[in-house]
Amino acid sequence: MAQASAAGDSTRETRDDALIASLRSRILAAHSATFALESWCADHKLAADPHLVAERLAVPDKPLTAAQRVRLAIGPDEPVRYRRVRLACGGRVLSEADNWYVPARLTPEMNATLDGTRTPFGRVVRSLAPVRSTVAVRGPSRDVAPGPTDPLFEVDAVLSTGAGQPFCEVVETYLGSALPQASR
Repeated sequence: MAQASAAGDSTRETRDDALIASLRSRILAAHSATFALESWCADHKLAADPHLVAERLAVPDKPLTAAQRVRLAIGPDEPVRYRRVRLACGGRVLSEADNWYVPARLTPEMNATLDGTRTPFGRVVRSLAPVRSTVAVRGPSRDVAPGPTDPLFEVDAVLSTGAGQPFCEVVETYLGSALPQASR
C-alpha cells in the first residue's frame, strides 16, 4: 500500500511540475501577467468568472533600488508609486506582487483608477500597449506538493510602452492556489 501511495505522490508531483512549468511559460511569454492569469483561470476553470481583482495590501512603501531606477530610466528624485497587491480569481489568490510605477508616465485617469479601484494594473495600462521584459525568474525548491499559499516561482519584470519607455517594475510571486484543484 505504501508503494501505491508513493506512486500516487510521484504522479501528482509530476503533474504539478508540468502545470507550474506551463504557468511559468505562459507568464514569461505574455505582455501582461493580468491577461495571462485570466486566461489560465479560464482554461483551468478556477472560478466561474475568470476576471482578476487586485486586492491592495496596506503595507509600507518599499523604496526602489538604484538598479530599478536605472531600469525605469529615472533619476533619484523622480516620483514613483508603490502598490502591494494580491491578484485573485474568484476565491483564489493566484499571485502577490510588488509594483513600482512612474505616475508621470501614466494618464491622470490611470493613476486615479490605480488609487481608487481594485482593477489590476495590466488592465489599467492596457492602452499603453505594454511590453514585458523579464529581469529575473526564481523558482523555490520544494520537496512536497505545493499548498495554496506556497510560492511556485517569482518573476521580476519591467513594463515599457509600445514605444519603449519603461513605466513599471514588478516582482510577482505565483502561488500554489494557481494550480487546479485536481492537481493537489
